[in-house]
Order: sequence, then structure tokens, then C-alpha cells
Amino acid sequence: MHQFFLESSQIGKAYVTIIGSDVNHIRNVLRMKIGEKIRVSGSAGESYLCRIAEYGDNFVQADILSEELETELPSKIYLFQALPKGDRMEIVIEKAVELGVYEIIPMEMKYCVVKLDEKKAAARVRKWQAQAESAAKQSRRSIIPHIHEVVSYAEALKLANACDVRLVPYENEEGVEATRQAVRQICPGQSISVMIGPEGGFAPEEIAAARETMQSVSLGRRILRTDTAGMCLLSLLMLHLEQ
Repeated sequence: MHQFFLESSQIGKAYVTIIGSDVNHIRNVLRMKIGEKIRVSGSAGESYLCRIAEYGDNFVQADILSEELETELPSKIYLFQALPKGDRMEIVIEKAVELGVYEIIPMEMKYCVVKLDEKKAAARVRKWQAQAESAAKQSRRSIIPHIHEVVSYAEALKLANACDVRLVPYENEEGVEATRQAVRQICPGQSISVMIGPEGGFAPEEIAAARETMQSVSLGRRILRTDTAGMCLLSLLMLHLEQ
């Protein structure tokens, strides 16, 4: 079933009104017919099962059939991801959205291979946001996770410290039991920051700064790639929080 995101103002008591580029997509790309069902979500996270009822010149009207089950986690997870090389950021975004992340904050760190100027960074963020929307539709999210502008490591630490729970997987940390305990102690509703380093790892001064306010955890005895580490911890958090 196809998913569409609307502003809450487009959702009435009995029907929704779809406008903009989605109209062309529904009519000319998907070639959906009157009577076909779709899933829509509003900007406040509300979701409904609807049936296409009418095509206008610049709108599609769909009758609301029922309210859909909540698909969001009870906690907001903020993924701080060091800029990876190649197309790995795209993989991170796709999988993180599927696993329920609330926001992704790309960050520059000392050992990042990728260096972006302001113009390139802005272009990448626009591309990544579009990818987040696509992944949100595929996974039937009720919201589109936000892709933050690229920030420095110092800025990332400030943002991460605003969360109730702050976790940083570190390859030199030992013992996964502490990781299990850290996850078990998280209560639904608490905000969570997860900080993932680059291919080259954390610089000594970076991990030292993180440990001042964040809990460093182990993800096992094997060295995980930067695009694997975050997904590993997000999976643990999803399974713990899912209701």
C-alpha cells in the first residue's frame, strides 16, 4: 500500500485532500484508480487508511476509512553520524529510518575522509532528506525523520547532551553486559542520542570529550564499519522500546 505525507490541515473529519507533486505521482506514475486504498500521515504523526474517491485538476480526494496503528517508537532517537565515504550515508539514512530514528545529524570529525564545504553540505542534506522521505514511505512511518544540517563535532556534543540518554559505541570499550544494562534501563519516552564515529575511529581527544557526558558502550569483539555500528545499536533500542 502506498504511503503519502500531508499537512494536518489537509486532513478533515471524513476525507483528506492531496495536493502538490503527489497528485501527479498518484495519477500519472502510479495510475491509481478510484476505490484504491492508500495510507496517509499528517504532520502531527496521525495516520489513516483511506480510499481514493475523486480526482480534480490539481487535487486528489480520499475518504478516511479508519485510523491506522501507531508506527513510531515511544522515544525519540537522535543519530549523530560521522560523515562516511562513498554512498554509505545513504545506506545509513535508509536503514536508520526503517529502524525508527527520529532525526539524523551528520557531523564532521577529525578522521572523516569526506570533507564538505558549505554549498556541497547543503546539497547533500537536501538529497538525504529526500531519501529519508522515501524510506519513511516504504517503512510506513508516521513521520518523516529530519536530516539536520552538517555540524562540527563540538556542536554535535552540545546537541547530544540535550537528550536524556547518551550512548557512544566505542571499539576499545570492553564487555557487552554494560551495553545490555544501559539499554534495559531506558524508559519509554526518554530521548536518546547515539553517536557514531567515522571509518578512522574517534580521535583520543574526541572520545575523551564524549565520555565526559555520554556512556561509552561495546558492540562486541568485532570491529564494525561506521554504517554498521549505528544500525546495530538502533536495532537493540528498537527491540527494547517497541510496544
